[in-house]
Amino acid sequence: MAIFRIHHVTRYEYDRPVKESVNEIKIFPYKCPEQEILQHDLLITGQPELQTFTDYWGNKSGNFNLLPPHKILTIESKLLVRTTASSQLQINFHSSFEQLQQEMEGQLLLLELAQPDIIKTQSAINNIITVIKQPGKSVAAVTEHCSEYIFKNFKYLKGITNVETTVDEILQLRSGVCQDFAHIMLHILRSCGIPCRYVSGYICPNKDGMRGEGATHAWVDAWIPGYGWAGIDPTNNIWVTNKHVKLSVGRHFNDCSPVKGTFKGPARQKLSVFVAVGYEDGNVSEETNDVHLHGEILPMEDHSEGQQ
Repeated sequence: MAIFRIHHVTRYEYDRPVKESVNEIKIFPYKCPEQEILQHDLLITGQPELQTFTDYWGNKSGNFNLLPPHKILTIESKLLVRTTASSQLQINFHSSFEQLQQEMEGQLLLLELAQPDIIKTQSAINNIITVIKQPGKSVAAVTEHCSEYIFKNFKYLKGITNVETTVDEILQLRSGVCQDFAHIMLHILRSCGIPCRYVSGYICPNKDGMRGEGATHAWVDAWIPGYGWAGIDPTNNIWVTNKHVKLSVGRHFNDCSPVKGTFKGPARQKLSVFVAVGYEDGNVSEETNDVHLHGEILPMEDHSEGQQ
């Protein structure tokens, strides 16, 4: 078990006043046996009324509308969480694709999450599948090999992609950040018939060299027969144990964006995201990232927080 103190601040600045900022937030810890919420405080500019609900994927979500004119919108989350998962893997590495088909039968959610999107460069995905999926290989082994392939063949590089980058574009760039690695892995696994979902959260490695610290992070949950949902992080090529904190799950990033919304007003916006993780040994890692947003001036603009 490990306890993490996570401070997450999303800050929007506008070059002139805007109004009626309508937002959806998914920065509440996901309810699952692998983590326990000890304390969670949320502060929003202007203290608007927050309406919470559970979405289609089981995520706790919140909606609010900041009506008065404002030039700054800050959403601040202070979270104290304990991860309860074991640091030792307990995944079933022997279950077959035949067993997977049996478990998926009649399970509409698993069937939905095993269906790949239509892309232009499916042939490139098929070429990857010939490398990672051989006859007789277990579902967990194919999933692990997929993560390894992405880790070795795609470069971790900030600033060249955004929340709208497609799988076709990622395949062409062969580079990106965690949300791009997760999207590529989702498409490969689904093309293999493996149900999988996008996961948004935090990685808390305590300066051990893993990538993605200092911002919200993204990885993948894959359905392993005889086990259930198993987290795997292609950005770091590791199975998820007790160093990841889960916020939300979905089919893609759009289902899990920590903050997204719209506002009224002809303003340019600037977004910065601060994430600090405090550890039990007293170490604290923190980082502020400026996020690229649309540059044009529109009467109604949208915004969304990306992941690294």
